[in-house]
Amino acid sequence: MLEAFQNIFKIPELKKRVLFSLAALAVYRIGCHIPVPGVDTQALAHFFKAAEGTLLGMFGMFTGGALEKLAVFALGIMPYISSSIIFQLLQVVLPAIEKLAKEGDAGRKKITQYTRYGTIVLSVIQGFGISIGLEAMRGPAGELVVPNPGWGFRLMTVITLTAGTAFIMWLGEQMSEKGIGNGISLIIFAGIVARIPTAIGNSARLIKTGELSILVLLLVAAMMFLVIAAVVFIERGQRRIPIHYAKRVVGLKTVGAQTSHLPLKVNMAGVIPPIFASSIIMFPATVGNFINIPWVQRVSKSLTPGNWIYNIFYVAFIIFFCYFYTAVTFNPVDVADNVKKQGGYVPGIRPGKETSDFLDSVLTKLTFAGAIYISAVCVLPSILIGKFNLPFYFGGTALLIAVGVGMDTLAQIEAHLITRSYEGFMKGVRIQGRK
Repeated sequence: MLEAFQNIFKIPELKKRVLFSLAALAVYRIGCHIPVPGVDTQALAHFFKAAEGTLLGMFGMFTGGALEKLAVFALGIMPYISSSIIFQLLQVVLPAIEKLAKEGDAGRKKITQYTRYGTIVLSVIQGFGISIGLEAMRGPAGELVVPNPGWGFRLMTVITLTAGTAFIMWLGEQMSEKGIGNGISLIIFAGIVARIPTAIGNSARLIKTGELSILVLLLVAAMMFLVIAAVVFIERGQRRIPIHYAKRVVGLKTVGAQTSHLPLKVNMAGVIPPIFASSIIMFPATVGNFINIPWVQRVSKSLTPGNWIYNIFYVAFIIFFCYFYTAVTFNPVDVADNVKKQGGYVPGIRPGKETSDFLDSVLTKLTFAGAIYISAVCVLPSILIGKFNLPFYFGGTALLIAVGVGMDTLAQIEAHLITRSYEGFMKGVRIQGRK
């Protein structure tokens, strides 16, 4: 593997792409430490420390700590992701958007443009909401988080946060075009792994004070290794449906019989279900920070990570969104019709409706297995933090994103190396889907 990393810098184009991505990530991390004017950052840090386990804590995880400092990149790339998900769902609801999606590159460019507009709108709304919320926040000693509230502060905050998100969106697109890997995914990845040094420092501090034993830390490290290996194994897992194509005439040529396959991933929905589930179930816990009503506080406390009620609702929402998002992104009827039009068929299954029913049955079983797998990974942090008193957050959506982005980026680098006759990261092995 060390030799493979050395080979990266022997290919001028690949070297340029990797260095561009690293430079862009450095710019992103610098922006995460530049605060918005008019905010008492120390009082804000105390407030966020008390808000761990709420929606604010989850957003802070994805922004790499920028939200806790209310930096210019405090909103992160979440508005862009939300806008992308909205337009992806609208392709099923609105015929006009669905028509654009089927028009090829021109239609996709139009949807991308609408997604950017949606990102700006969401950033303005979220920025205004944050500015209003900040004016009502107080530190542990009663000090105001915003010493000089008013419309001047609100407008400054909205403009700063919206401009920061727009810049991150542009930076991610530049990384995808001129760098290596998916720029938006790498920005999220950078925000997640930025907390690793802090977690290591907290662990060392607890070991010195005797609050965390070395044996427990070694057991947790072994568990972390096994969980990451399981995530890699399942994320690459596929159910390959064999497709046979009969001999047919294409133009003036006769194409012989061919055999292919339709890959169906175990986790078709990706990381969308835990993101949606976390957002919904943590909303009451977030509202509880602003509303001092006894029954609201009780509901808020029962729906925070570590509580058994939270885990039950969390798993239920994950399973629901796994099926929902898979149904939105994969239509067995359309796939069966496309296979039939190309003269293909699944061995032992009649083309048309029987093929779509077969695909739907297989997909239902795979989705259930994927939902159980995602649920197990996502409830892992609550178990580790509650049982072992760990000072860091391991598992859940962050782990799925970090492992997935890491594998995809390494696969792209390896493709560049192999194309130019260099050895990949593992001799004799290529990073690919597992059958």
